[in-house]
Amino acid sequence: MSRGWPELPYDALQPTLDTLHAHTQVLGKLSAALAPPEPQLQHTALRLTARGWETLPLPAPDGSGAVVLALDLHTHEAVVEHSEGRVRRIALTPDRPVGAVTREVLLAVRDLGGPVEINPTPQEVPWTTPLDEDDEHATLDPRHVEAYFAAATSASQVLAALRAPYRGRSTPVNAWWGAFDLAVGLFSGRPAEVSSTDFIMRNSMDAEQVAVGWWPGDAHYTRAAFWAYAHPAPEGFANATLSPDAAHWDANLGEFILDWEDIRTGPDPHRAALDFARSAVLHACDVCGWDTRLTASVEGDPPPLA
Repeated sequence: MSRGWPELPYDALQPTLDTLHAHTQVLGKLSAALAPPEPQLQHTALRLTARGWETLPLPAPDGSGAVVLALDLHTHEAVVEHSEGRVRRIALTPDRPVGAVTREVLLAVRDLGGPVEINPTPQEVPWTTPLDEDDEHATLDPRHVEAYFAAATSASQVLAALRAPYRGRSTPVNAWWGAFDLAVGLFSGRPAEVSSTDFIMRNSMDAEQVAVGWWPGDAHYTRAAFWAYAHPAPEGFANATLSPDAAHWDANLGEFILDWEDIRTGPDPHRAALDFARSAVLHACDVCGWDTRLTASVEGDPPPLA
């Protein structure tokens, strides 16, 4: 078994995961405030890199260049960098509350790039304390950070391998700060009707897509897992047998699920996870009536030119 597929006991990791999640929300809200808007809210997404969660280069509010923000999960710091080379580092440990870190990050961004404001209300989480006032979330156990980051890196490589051959429009492997998950979206090229007036739903679900992702567990599903869904999903979408055998439909989530624990100790967990992802996409393309050329490209037909 690869060291990138560690145990992820959610109950033990939850305090650290919730604190990390809150920190990512600050980065995401700054992306939403500064980046040029893109379809499906792509401008708000973060990336998982070799050091942790990062923004793309964001326009400095004062027009002086670009700023990048990162959570360095090796040094346990929030990093604010300006394209001119100026850097500010804010410690995340030991036991620093989210509120204190948030205030320092915002001060650093303003110092390096000019005035900016965010809505500090956290999103898609069970707590409501504004990020800049949050003294509850302050746990960052380095052992748990290491386990999470190793797992997230392995999961992101599965999603990148799924996306690579696809010939239609697709997203990068996004790190979403709302749900604290990683995901890739594949699109059919056709629009989708949006039935909700919710801002996120109106902007993110206006195109036919298949989404595949991974999370380390949350309050709704307390196990690390890969997941997949189609939008819009036709009647009977749940009636499928995916690969590997441990894959299953979760009616509460409305998604196909492959639990991390069901594959991490197997002979090839990367292959098992990729098999799940591909089988979910192929099923969705079939029942949703996507162009068969797009379906074929999921399996590398035609392959990239040598």
